[in-house]
Amino acid sequence: MQATSKQLPKSTARQGTGQQPRAPKPRRFDPLAMLSNPEMQAALGSGLLMLIAWAASGWSEVLSVILYVISYTVGGWIKAKEGVETLVKERDLDVNLLMIAAALGAAAIGYWNEGAMLIFIFAMSGALESYTMERSKKDISALMALKPATAIRIEQGAMSEVPIDQLAVGDLLLIRPGELIPADGKVCRGESSVNQASITGESLPVEKAEGSEVFAGTVNGEGPLYIEVTTSAENTLFAKIIRMVEEAETEVPDSQRFIKRLESVYARVVVIATAALIVLPPFVLDWSWSNTFYKAMVFLVVASPCALVSSIMPAMLSAISKSARKGILFKGGVHLENMAKVKVVAFDKTGTLTEGVPQVTDLIAGEGYSREELLAVSASIEKLSSHPLAEAVVRLAEEEQVELYSTEENKSVTGWGIEGRIDGRLWRIGRSDMLDEQTPAEAAGHAQWTAVREQLESEGKTVSLILEEERIAGMIALQDTVRPQAAAAVQKLQRLGVKVAMLTGDRKAAAGVMAGKTGVDLVFADLLPEDKVTRIKELRGQYGQVVMVGDGVNDAPALATATVGIGMGMKGSGAALEIADVVLMNDNIEEIASTIELARRTQRIVKQNMIFAVTVIATLMLSNFLQGIALPFGVVGHEGSTILVILNGLRLLR
Repeated sequence: MQATSKQLPKSTARQGTGQQPRAPKPRRFDPLAMLSNPEMQAALGSGLLMLIAWAASGWSEVLSVILYVISYTVGGWIKAKEGVETLVKERDLDVNLLMIAAALGAAAIGYWNEGAMLIFIFAMSGALESYTMERSKKDISALMALKPATAIRIEQGAMSEVPIDQLAVGDLLLIRPGELIPADGKVCRGESSVNQASITGESLPVEKAEGSEVFAGTVNGEGPLYIEVTTSAENTLFAKIIRMVEEAETEVPDSQRFIKRLESVYARVVVIATAALIVLPPFVLDWSWSNTFYKAMVFLVVASPCALVSSIMPAMLSAISKSARKGILFKGGVHLENMAKVKVVAFDKTGTLTEGVPQVTDLIAGEGYSREELLAVSASIEKLSSHPLAEAVVRLAEEEQVELYSTEENKSVTGWGIEGRIDGRLWRIGRSDMLDEQTPAEAAGHAQWTAVREQLESEGKTVSLILEEERIAGMIALQDTVRPQAAAAVQKLQRLGVKVAMLTGDRKAAAGVMAGKTGVDLVFADLLPEDKVTRIKELRGQYGQVVMVGDGVNDAPALATATVGIGMGMKGSGAALEIADVVLMNDNIEEIASTIELARRTQRIVKQNMIFAVTVIATLMLSNFLQGIALPFGVVGHEGSTILVILNGLRLLR
């Protein structure tokens, strides 16, 4: 049922039974917010108890030890629990158990304060990492809170409030000013501005009027809107984004998997080495048992890979979070990692480098016909067709307010075009291939039209003939328009040293014209969907990492074949969005270059973190054996480096 056929109430007065949820206020960063993190509360509590225990040591040793035990428990309980779970469930050692063992070892030889300091700083670094990841995930999935529970549905002129899961395609809804839009749909009455930042990342509201598309999870502005639901609740763009967020939270990049495997092996090596350091030196080097145990505990502290383990995920999640705020959704850190290595970005042409909406560029009338007459005839016959070229002709007639004719016997001609009768005369509109199938005599008579067609096609335009009976009455040329930002997007990628390819099913002439307008490096034309897959494989073989950008169902196989597939979120097909690894929610292809820059910057920060972490660990280990370092210095040096690598990763949130 068409939206315009529904009965619309004349009043927007509230008739529902409940209050429609309002848009939440923008979430601002609050430094005090981290205090609500349970791990941070435990870490601070542990530190406070450590200070009280240290102060009490001067007048009551027993009370001091009791307070230290409580400090150990408060600060180390969460990490000890994680370590035990890893040991029991996975039969593996991790850095949590190493730190707890080192703290207990320090306490065993009387260094209660040093052990408490280790627990406190270790708990603090863990809380900071936990808070970083939690905040990054909130930045990605904050829009999940923009899910209204109910909607105001209009049936037979009456309003009722219903749960959104009861909405069906075709339902008519009222969206009051300031309310969240509960479903994807089209405006059938009203005008307003809509804040789409939660979906597209656009900072400014977008004006909506009759016929405009709106999305679930966006916020209506000052005017009431009546919308017709066009998509079921589980298939809305909003629902797809939520699924992407859930995937992004569970997928782990290859570098993090490597560090996780390394941590397991490394932890075993550290435990074995610590045991050897406790047992061997008294016999081999004639050290005292207390001195040997002390150095072993220092080694256990400084050799643990805390900083190395924290080098990757905080930085990755910060980058993914920053991208999400700009309307670029990654389905996991592995795709961000791969983006940093990209050598070629391949664009589908239609709907990606171009708007995907053809426009009439030329309407050439033959002798005895006027341009207005041919436009009226063409639009009258094409108005019943849903073909994009037909829609372009009808759209032009509407723009020029041309009065249409009444037609009879309209029908499509398979493989050629469409035909219909106007005042008893047969008119046909279709492909210009018939000019290639003429007899020599006919070709001579139509030489002028053939020359015009060749000129138009050399400009990358699609040409259709207009025939009255068997006579050529005119020609229509149509062309897809280049996205305004396409050339700039290509140039930005080229400045990064990335080659840009264009894949299209269009003919070489049309592809060449489009390549000239956008400045791409490589052009592949006359491609079927399977041909695009072949080209992507060839590009990967020749250059390495390849990104594919597309929006249609026919792009889905190529998106899956590329190292990273990028789908267009606004106009992209469901198949393209499901298969894509990254989604441009605002369809702004200029952001691809900045995303590659962000990915490369993330990799640089990860490398900085890893080099710094390994250097600190190696320096502290050598110092412990060659010169000897105090346990407090080892604690501060090791755990301080962990906090520094986490803060370094947080820089990406700026």
